[in-house]
Amino acid sequence: MSESARLESVAGLTVLVTGAAQGMGALFARMACLEGAQRLILWDVSSEQLSARAEELVELNPACKIQTQVVDLRNQSAITAAADQVLAGGSVDVLVNNAGVVTGTSFAKHRTAQITDTMAVNSLAPMYLTHALLEQMGRQGRPGRVLTIASAAALVSNPNMSVYAASKAAAMSWSDSLRLELEQEAERNIKVTTFCPTYVSTGMFTGAKSMLLTPIMEPEQVTAKAWNAMLRGTPLVLLPWTSKLGQALRGILPRAAWDLVADKVFRIYGSMNEFTGRQRSSEVDETVS
Repeated sequence: MSESARLESVAGLTVLVTGAAQGMGALFARMACLEGAQRLILWDVSSEQLSARAEELVELNPACKIQTQVVDLRNQSAITAAADQVLAGGSVDVLVNNAGVVTGTSFAKHRTAQITDTMAVNSLAPMYLTHALLEQMGRQGRPGRVLTIASAAALVSNPNMSVYAASKAAAMSWSDSLRLELEQEAERNIKVTTFCPTYVSTGMFTGAKSMLLTPIMEPEQVTAKAWNAMLRGTPLVLLPWTSKLGQALRGILPRAAWDLVADKVFRIYGSMNEFTGRQRSSEVDETVS
């Protein structure tokens, strides 16, 4: 990677984080604030939690201009309107597509609204938002970064998370295809990173079981790795290392053999059997996996 493509920090830049009120989104916002972002835009569906997060960040770095917007990412019109408001104050340099939802049950038990909401928030919202901001990113010599939090579920089939896995597979494929397109526009210096972790202990996947050599990861560890990958412009990150091993075995083994290994050895297929998730009043939450 050329020196011009490297980014040491987000100091002096404008950063937008979706799902910023709690979990990994809140940690991404904190990182941006500590690094000296000039302008930090926080999106979430929870106005109360969003206000509390903004107050904390103002105390952390009074010089950082904090802007909050209550946005329902299930609504394309709301995304477009909020993005227009953001751009009225200047372009966005770093976009963190973090927000997401999960329904941990069999496909037959999904309500149609849950299917629609999951695909809208996890797959379509990052596309709509990135599309709205992209034209003004990476201009006038300023670097651009797009970090999309996908999931290891995008790469490995798993019972009781079929719609979530489908939505994250769509997000991952879109994000990496976007990366290839933008690499052909070197003069704009926009780098796209797709980050695919397994379960993270923010509460969103409460009840999910750890897998062989794959413990439930701490959010601070995961967000730090995702943030550093974004700064470097790393294309794709699978976390932890067992995800890479699983991908290799899945590609080599016959389907029946892989199903046996995934179920009985890695214990992937039973990892969502006792899922409860975070108890919340809204269907929309931040993504962690």
